[in-house]
Amino acid sequence: MRMLALDTSTEACSVALLTDTGLFGISEEVGRGHAERILGMVDAVLREAGLVLGMLDGIAASIGPGAFTGVRISVSVAQGLAFGAQLPVVAVTTLEALALQAIRGGADQAMACLDARMGEIYWGCFTADPERGLLACGTAAVGAAAEVIVPFTGPFHGIGRGFGAYPVLRALPGVIVTAGACAALPDARDMARLGAIRLDAGEGLDPAELTPMYLRDKVALTEAERSAAKQALQ
Repeated sequence: MRMLALDTSTEACSVALLTDTGLFGISEEVGRGHAERILGMVDAVLREAGLVLGMLDGIAASIGPGAFTGVRISVSVAQGLAFGAQLPVVAVTTLEALALQAIRGGADQAMACLDARMGEIYWGCFTADPERGLLACGTAAVGAAAEVIVPFTGPFHGIGRGFGAYPVLRALPGVIVTAGACAALPDARDMARLGAIRLDAGEGLDPAELTPMYLRDKVALTEAERSAAKQALQ
């Protein structure tokens, strides 16, 4: 299986290529400028592996949740590459990629959490699965950190920068969080792993069918909402 994966949904910009001989990957925390960097990173991993797009089996694309602009870049670049090379695409979420990091590290269950800004988080819970890598325990969600309720099937190993941004999450019953896990961001290497499993299971999509996962349709607070949020933190 030859699977390219890319993600521009968060502060990180990452590309990975899974082949029968190894996993090649590049990840940079850039903050901005994802659109200017992503294609060069794709070229770099293909060159390192000695492959061209037409030799691949598919492309795994991050569909979010994450920054609105970043999610759109990830989806549109994957679509453009896949259309040009006549490849299927596979959708992978940022929360799934985060959770797989924890599961590969030995966790049986993981709670992935990203800072959604505006006082909210994106989060989801997952359990390890020997065939599919992981399975979701419910649906991904967005909401205030103080309102998160962990499924009773814990304990879950917490991972993602949502835990660093909102300490209240680290005190949730049934959640175990290490210091290093609070700094974790999604990585295309894990998206490539999940993408290969899903493509092999027949879950490839026509590029036109790839759609972003936004979870919410609001990108900024009003002045009154920012003032209220600031007061709530005092």
